[in-house]
Order: sequence, then C-alpha cells, then structure tokens
Amino acid sequence: VQLQASGGGLVQAGGSLRLSCAASGRTFSRYVMGWFRQAPGKEREFVSAISWSGGSTYYADSVRGRYTISRDNAKNTVYLQMNSLKPEDTAVYYCAATQYISNYNIAREYDYWGQGTLVTVSS
Repeated sequence: VQLQASGGGLVQAGGSLRLSCAASGRTFSRYVMGWFRQAPGKEREFVSAISWSGGSTYYADSVRGRYTISRDNAKNTVYLQMNSLKPEDTAVYYCAATQYISNYNIAREYDYWGQGTLVTVSS
C-alpha cells in the first residue's frame, strides 16, 4: 500500500488543522492506521492509531483530548483532526499502516509509511 499525507501548514497556537492520509489499494479496510510525528532533533513518536473498522482509537497522552483520528474506508483515507494546537506540536507528521500489530505505539510495527507533512505551530 502507498500512503500520501497532506494537510500540514503553519497555524497559530490554539488553532486547528486536519491532516489526511490517502492510501492506494483495495484492501485499505484491512489495515491498522497510525500517525507519528518527528520534531527537529527528536525521535519519531506515536501520536494516534485507529483499528481496521475505526471502532478503536488510541492516543498519546500529549494529544489526547485535542486530536481526533478517524477513517473513511470508502475513500481509503485516514484523518487526524488537530485542535488547540501548541508550539510543541510542531513536527513532521507521518501516517503509517500495517495489517497486524501488537503495540499501536511502536513505529517498527508499521510496514508502510507516507512521506510526511509538516505542521508548524507559532506562538
């Protein structure tokens, strides 16, 4: 599967952005989807994940209550709605996919990665 992330940009603190990740292929609904981010000089970190059906969602503590992950299997797309953005949310955001996973927050468990989209939050 190929992934294409979009929707990043520059936003003021307190603002919102919605990221999208479009997937190729006909088996999108069989993939667990995740979002990770990497800030300059830092390691890639887990942000959020969603199960095949969308019935289960997972969030890092740092974004819980501010971010919402969702998916539209008919459109082969996963979304990340980001509200109340903070300067520390500034990073390149990556979407990722895998069919089988044990730990949603572990990057190496994802098989496919998008190219990343930059989110910059100004103070």
